[in-house]
Order: sequence, then C-alpha cells, then structure tokens
Amino acid sequence: MPAEKVAERTVDSLSFEEALAELETIVRGLESGKGDLARAIADYERGALLRRHCEARLAEAEAKVQAIVEGPNGPVLRNVE
Repeated sequence: MPAEKVAERTVDSLSFEEALAELETIVRGLESGKGDLARAIADYERGALLRRHCEARLAEAEAKVQAIVEGPNGPVLRNVE
C-alpha cells in the first residue's frame, strides 16, 4: 500500500482538534525555515492531508447545524446522513 494511503488512514482516525493541533505545529515548523528540504516536503504533504481532514470535519459539522429544524417541542436534528 502506498505511504500516502497509510498516512491518510492515520489522519482519518484523528479528531478535528488533534488534526488541527498537528497542522498548527507543522505550519510553525515550516514557517521557521529550519530543517532540510526533504523534511519540509514531507511535512507539507502531511499538512495537506490534515487540512483536507479538518475541512471535511467542518463541513460535516456545518451540515448538522444546518439540519437543525424547529419541531413541535423545540429544535430537533433532521437526519443528514
């Protein structure tokens, strides 16, 4: 199995908060300019996976919020899946 797919599965297992924290660490590292080019490329690729993961989790949360409808007994969550 390609290394990208293994990394992608690992990212998929992270919560939004874990992925965001790791992404922030990667961004700080890349911004510092320290380290070699190979490490920077690997970090950038990992960061791209983390960003996509976070965006997907945010989209899911947004869909759930938009699915809240007013019911006879107050707000209810309409099934969005």
